[in-house]
Order: sequence, then structure tokens, then C-alpha cells
Amino acid sequence: MAIFELIAVLLVLTSAFAWVNHRYIRLPQSIGLLLFGLVASILLLGLELWFTDVMLYQELTTLVRQVHFKEAVLQGMLGFLLFAGALNVDASRLRSRAYSVSLMATGGVLISTAVVGYGAWRLARIFGADLPFAWALVFGALISPTDPIAVLSTLKEVRVPKELETDMAGESLFNDGVGVVTFTIVAAIASAGQGGQVGLSQVAELFFHEALGGAILGLVSGFIAYRGIRAIDDFPVEILISLGLVTGTYVRRLDPRLHLRLRLRHCLPILYGKANA
Repeated sequence: MAIFELIAVLLVLTSAFAWVNHRYIRLPQSIGLLLFGLVASILLLGLELWFTDVMLYQELTTLVRQVHFKEAVLQGMLGFLLFAGALNVDASRLRSRAYSVSLMATGGVLISTAVVGYGAWRLARIFGADLPFAWALVFGALISPTDPIAVLSTLKEVRVPKELETDMAGESLFNDGVGVVTFTIVAAIASAGQGGQVGLSQVAELFFHEALGGAILGLVSGFIAYRGIRAIDDFPVEILISLGLVTGTYVRRLDPRLHLRLRLRHCLPILYGKANA
């Protein structure tokens, strides 16, 4: 199947699921689409078990493998999704809640890392897995930063107080830098036995690069694009400027994200091996 045909199939299915969910079920779109995808997968597996001469699983696996989801998401869609979500955040309300957002994006991530790590460590002991506490904290650091795309899409579907909406949206957008630094520190501590180490200068560099550097880059590039759009009255050019802003700033931020993914790929097998040692 050609890539255009594959995209067409995915878009048709997604739009059909979204329409059924909006018309009849009325779940938040992200949850509804996930549920429909799960139900469709179970039905396909059931059909293959019932009709043994039908090889649906292999055909669909071959079809899906034509899409390189890592490259498509990380190097393609993610920048646009983050931009679209942040574009709907009220900047003036965000400034008024700056203290709460910064506290949640820093202290919240650290507390969540400790709580989730301790819970994973206790759960591993209950099931008899010898998981070191340091590696449990690595797991906590991995999943503590909230997903901004899921949070922002959910906030569009539910009614919450404006202050809470601003806190949740701001925290989900600004916690990535703290999450990267926290993960790097605990991963280095956990792998100290294999020669891993991290210094204070490295921690400071990571924090300024990820947490502050990204914000400064976004502010500067966004202000330049804003001034450029204000100086003209041409809708196609304004769209081109917006697209250039998204792609240009995200390409600059792409290397640290992929570097983090490489760290995750290196540490997750170690974490799994420790739990099953």
C-alpha cells in the first residue's frame, strides 16, 4: 500500500471513530479514540481467531510497519501538536499563576518521582522482584512529567475552574526541563555501579538548556514571528510564518529530545534486568 493510501485509511478510520464518539458516546476525544482503537484491535483479533483462514493480524502488522511512528511523531507531528496546544493558553492568565505553575512544574515533578518510585519499589518487593530503590526512582522520573498534548486536549473537553485549567496547562508545558534533569540525575546515581556519574555543572547545564533555554528560544522566536505578522495583512503569508515558527524552533529543540530517548533506550533494559535478576 502506498503511503498516501495508508494515510487515507488512517484518516477515514479516525474521523469515523471521532464522529461516532462525538455523536453518541461523548467521551473526551483523546480517550474516545483510544477506546475505539482498543475495541477495534480486540475485534480484529477475535475475527482472526474465529476465522482461521483469515490472516488479518499479519496483513495489518505489515501495513502499520510501513509507518515509522518514532520519526513521524517525534520529528513531524509533535512540534505542531505542542504549538497548537500552547497557542490556546491564555498568556496573561498564565503570568498571574506563574508561582503556582512553577511550583507544580518543579516540586510536583520531584514529589511525583519520589512517590511513584517508592510505590514501584514496594510493588516489586510484593511480587518478589529484586528492584533496587534507585532504579525504581528512575522509573518514577520517566513517567512523572505529564503529557502536555493529552492534558491540553482533555481540558478542551471538560469544564474546570479557569485557575485550575491554567495551572494544569502551564505545568504540563513547563515540566519537561525539570523531568529531563531529574531523570539524568537519578539514572546516573542508579548506574553508579557501572561507572555512571553526574556532576553539579552537568545538572546546571541541563537545567538551563532544557528548562530555561527552551523558554527563551520560544519567547524570542515567537516575538519575532508576532511582530512580523502584525506588520502585514496577508493570510497565506501569516500561515507560512506560523509554520516556519513551529518547524524552525522545534528543529532546534529536537536533538535534546532524541538524546533523552537514547538515554531511555539504554536505561530501560537495565531497569528490566534489575527487576528480574
